[in-house]
Amino acid sequence: MQAIRWELVVDEEEVAVRACRVVLRAAKQAIAARGQFRIVLAGGRTPERTYRLLSEVDTDWSCWQVYFGDERCLPVGNAQRNSDMVARVWLNRVNMPTVNIHAIPAELGPYEAAQQYEALVRHALPFDLALLGLGSDGHTASIFQGAPHLGESLVQPVLHAPKAPSQRVTLSAAALSQCRKILVLVSGQEKRGILKTWQQGEPLPICTLQPIGDMIVIYDRQADPESLV
Repeated sequence: MQAIRWELVVDEEEVAVRACRVVLRAAKQAIAARGQFRIVLAGGRTPERTYRLLSEVDTDWSCWQVYFGDERCLPVGNAQRNSDMVARVWLNRVNMPTVNIHAIPAELGPYEAAQQYEALVRHALPFDLALLGLGSDGHTASIFQGAPHLGESLVQPVLHAPKAPSQRVTLSAAALSQCRKILVLVSGQEKRGILKTWQQGEPLPICTLQPIGDMIVIYDRQADPESLV
């Protein structure tokens, strides 16, 4: 089991506030050490609140390089795409150079998109921070239980995701493990069961991640397994 730092906070808003602080601290350290900050973003409601907070901060956006953990194979502009959500609530509101935003070209289909993004990710590694969510089934990014492992590939096509749309593209566990820090955000009562399962050491997709640095899980009281009856 990974060495994990568990941080319990009051509510979903505090999850976002704490996450924003972690991201900004990692950005400051990376920029000071290497001149740029390479971050992997997640979709979902909980990360979205963090992105809204990040849209209001003061930082040197020209030093940020943004990547995505997964994407749905939908047309550009579709509101269900992670990259469109992030652009709407954060990236379009700050002065980040367009060339620094590396969206997954999922509109090309799972195979072509995975192949194109693979070369980009290979050049970017190691990432400074990956921001991830946790599904109620234990999946993270679009790494689902029972999904085939395609060797050491960094980006994988997903053809049969149990949640629609079934076709997606995801960074693999191999890619996400090459991160200096992984930050997992968990909120909501529907996550209590899976969080308890994870803490008990059951094999879940998220357990396949072995980052080169820290893994921090910030979760709120509603997701707290101690709330289970």
